[in-house]
Amino acid sequence: MNATELLTVPCTKHSTFYADVIKGLSAPQKYLDSKYFYDATGDRLFQEIMRCEDYYPTRCEMDILSNQSAAISNVLGRHCRSFDVIELGAGDATKSIHLLQQLQQQHRDYTYYPIDISSNVIDLLEHTLPVEVPGLSIQGLNGEYMDMLLLAKDLSPKNKVVLFMGANIGNFTPDEALQFCRTLRAHLQPGDLLLTGFDLKKHPQVILNAYNDRQGITRAFNLNLLHRINRELGADFNTQQFDHYPMYDPSTGACKSYLVSKTTQQVHIAEDVVIGFRENELIYMEISQKYSLEETDHLAFASGFTPVARFFDRKKWFADCLWKA
Repeated sequence: MNATELLTVPCTKHSTFYADVIKGLSAPQKYLDSKYFYDATGDRLFQEIMRCEDYYPTRCEMDILSNQSAAISNVLGRHCRSFDVIELGAGDATKSIHLLQQLQQQHRDYTYYPIDISSNVIDLLEHTLPVEVPGLSIQGLNGEYMDMLLLAKDLSPKNKVVLFMGANIGNFTPDEALQFCRTLRAHLQPGDLLLTGFDLKKHPQVILNAYNDRQGITRAFNLNLLHRINRELGADFNTQQFDHYPMYDPSTGACKSYLVSKTTQQVHIAEDVVIGFRENELIYMEISQKYSLEETDHLAFASGFTPVARFFDRKKWFADCLWKA
């Protein structure tokens, strides 16, 4: 892929993508919404990141789900006789399948409702999971999290066990995470459960290395969003004129990624928008918030939940926390 790309698909000025990019790059502190990382190339690069030696979160949570699903199932069974398992952003269910299999083995009375914005993901899960988990009752829900939670409530009166895995809570700032959890709690009934993954605070260098891998894949992942803007919105970003810069503040737990303009330059988007960059000006790309165990408990209580149990990987670098509404 060339550093400066030409428009290859029609640009639409009426798309949400276009509006969000213009809004972000016109802000006093330039930013891009991290949800747009995931085009086909972004998906592939993220899969490569998860296989990197330095990127530990995926392996840590897989350690928990593959080795402690029986314990998780036992705790769920103590709180709910029958329930619906609702997974927010189910993806390929690589980790949650271990819990689903264990629930089947323990003869739990449950239905699995994976929620995903991608209809392709839902179709895939509905076809593959009943083969991998014989006897599984599954109904996929294609749409936004909160809308689909409301739909799930209409479909079934059972208690809900909501899965929010992969340290996705870390994609929010602490204030945003609190608001998200409060909104989630408002969509649940007393007695419902939430299992959510937290990447825990640890040695700062371990965390920083995870977002600055030696192979440069995370750098390529961030720069790919500029390539996507070039391709889909008719922009002329020269990606060779931007550097990837991650930073971690151990006092706050905020691990942030930026792109840095190497020079004073102008970028054109579509036919009539010009975005100016100063030398060393930053584009804020994403956050991956890290938590102490005390902070996870505080978040639970502040958003209307009570902590019930915690499940750790072998290094205690990651925790899947079970909360009760």
